[in-house]
This record gives sequence, structure tokens and C-alpha cells, in this order.
Amino acid sequence: MSGERTPSSASAVRSRILRAGIGLALPVVIFGALVLIAPGPQAYLWWKALHVMAVIAWMAGLFYLPRLFVYHVSAEAGSVQSETFKVMERRLMRAIINPAMIVTWGVGLWLAYDGFGFLGGWLHAKIALVVLMSAFHGYLSAGLRAFAEDRNEKSEKHWRIANEVPTLLMIAIVILVIVKPF
Repeated sequence: MSGERTPSSASAVRSRILRAGIGLALPVVIFGALVLIAPGPQAYLWWKALHVMAVIAWMAGLFYLPRLFVYHVSAEAGSVQSETFKVMERRLMRAIINPAMIVTWGVGLWLAYDGFGFLGGWLHAKIALVVLMSAFHGYLSAGLRAFAEDRNEKSEKHWRIANEVPTLLMIAIVILVIVKPF
């Protein structure tokens, strides 16, 4: 009967889906209410604030996860330490990184449309860099799966170098957004 879900695993899946839905819906509902309270140009500023908060949460996760991988490399597979890292990494990805990325993209695209009509070379370059950031997010997701299955083949040095990627992307994105050089 492989492939069938037991009642407990089906319940766990429903619980995860519910938590994910609440985690994604809550900020949107809160800020949607704020838009009703402060319509017009004020609404744009509230959505911009939500976007900045989501970016900060996403970046914090992208900075921290590779650092966890650096330390996880040293833990023996199956050890208490390794299993603890697995829990920390999984929770970080599911509770912070993934929802923050979704809110960042959703609100960011709306802001790009509403505020700039998707026009401006700086905006196109920023979106391209955010696509790269999302690809890095995907790369970390693959690393997370490898660690979860005790099949990581990357070295500590690899993860230390990977830890610098979000910093470089962030620097370029912030310059584009603040300076708007083109």
C-alpha cells in the first residue's frame, strides 16, 4: 500500500496547507484593510512598506540559511546536531523565506505596475536581479533537500562562498532602487 496516506499524514498535510495559507493571507488582509483606511497615494505607501518588510525577511533568511549549511556540513549524518540543523533549516525555509519571497514578488510587481508602469531601465535591471535572487533561493531549496536526505556533497567553503551571493545582489538592487542610474 505504498503511496497511500495514513490519516495522520493527511492531517499533517492539511495542517501545513492551512498554516501556509494563513501565513500568506494574513499580511495581505492586514494591508488590504490599511488600504481601505488610507486609500489613494497613502495606499501605495502602505504597500511599499509591506514590500520592504517582506524583502527584509526574505534577505534575512537568504543570509542565514547558507550559514546554517556551513555548520551543518560538519555535523555527522544522523547525529542529534544534524537532525537539529535539518529542523532549523526546514522551518526557516517554510516559515520565513518562502512566504517572504511570495509577498516580495506579489507586492513588488504591483508596485512596479502601479508606480512605474513597468517602465525604466533601472526597474528592468532590478527585476532581473530579483529573478537571480529567486534562482539563488531555488538553489538553496535544492541544498535544503540534499541536507534533509543526508546527501549534501558541497563543502563548507562552497557554502561560505554561497553565503556572499545575496549580499552582492542586495548591494546592486539597493543602488538601482535608490540611485536609479538609468
